[in-house]
Amino acid sequence: MSPRRSYDQYCSAARALDAVGDRWTLLIVRELLAGPRRYTDLHADLPGVSTDVLASRLKGMERDGLTSRRRLPPPGAAFVYELTARGRELLPVLQALGAWGQGALGERRPTDAVRAHWFALPLLRVLEGEGLGGGLVEVRLDEGRFHLRVGAENGAVYGDGPAPGEPDATLALDADTCTAISRGESAVADAVRDGRIEVGGDGPLAKALREA
Repeated sequence: MSPRRSYDQYCSAARALDAVGDRWTLLIVRELLAGPRRYTDLHADLPGVSTDVLASRLKGMERDGLTSRRRLPPPGAAFVYELTARGRELLPVLQALGAWGQGALGERRPTDAVRAHWFALPLLRVLEGEGLGGGLVEVRLDEGRFHLRVGAENGAVYGDGPAPGEPDATLALDADTCTAISRGESAVADAVRDGRIEVGGDGPLAKALREA
């Protein structure tokens, strides 16, 4: 493995970028905030990354204490990568970076890849900022489904696919509405009232969303 590169500056921002400033590193963190992932799953959800670069980044992240690797018990018997407590501390960093970058999204380009769960962190940031309480939320987009753990203090904060169990609330909306909410162009309550978000479920969070 090549030697670790460093800015060699006595500055906390420079030290942070020593660990996460390489291309793809923060996007790997984005994927691992959904919980443990196999190498093949990570590669599938990071279109454009080469196998060599992904392997190198994962080794570097393990070296820097951001991730760990473990073998699943039988019958799985595959290796998975997961964030350490230090790696999970990057959640607000990614959310702030995503908020800063919303204005650069513009119209989706023909060459842009998209995964439904890439909307998870921006939407989670908005829902937690609404102060409506916590719970398991299943989000249904035309592009697919994902689920959020609003208010979660430990572990995965979102996941690809339907909620594992009965969600406290379901949200059905389109990608344009989700993007507008993430940008601050539309409030969640307004989107619920005018029918752009359909809220399902009987949990306290669902009721709070309907009454907001």
